[in-house]
Amino acid sequence: MLIFEQVRRAGLLACIASFLTACNSTGDFNFSSFGNTTPGIELPATVEPYPDAQVLSVAKQQFAARNYGHAARYYERAVEVMPNNPETWLGLAASYDRVRRYDLSDRAYTEAARLIGDRPEYYNNVGYSYLLRGDVAKAHSNFLKAHELDPDNLTINNNLEMLRYSSRRSS
Repeated sequence: MLIFEQVRRAGLLACIASFLTACNSTGDFNFSSFGNTTPGIELPATVEPYPDAQVLSVAKQQFAARNYGHAARYYERAVEVMPNNPETWLGLAASYDRVRRYDLSDRAYTEAARLIGDRPEYYNNVGYSYLLRGDVAKAHSNFLKAHELDPDNLTINNNLEMLRYSSRRSS
């Protein structure tokens, strides 16, 4: 059991390190994990056009490649094409979160809530949004709601564990 606990902690630390690396880049992004003190990433004025049937796929690819500004623009198109698809709204909100446009992500989360407001993925994403903003209390509250709905979800459990770990380290 001790070895399992050490492996679990090592994995958790690796997860936290990758999270902090992604959110604390000091390169071109001028991006911080917590707070609103640094400017957001500029959203591109235009992006390559794609057929309506492909735009969601392209948005996901751009997000996965960490091209969050481009992802936001493609998700904007995706919500025009598929306004009742909760995945498009969650993707749009997450993209806006990553470019620190929380005013816009809040609007997208409002639309997602209208479609799937009582789902674990909704609360997990909202929790992560608050985590990026530095509001640990609201992040924790939303992660707990997600956990209540899906207690076995690895992503949600990792997010809760990450908050617990960072709380212990900061106190």
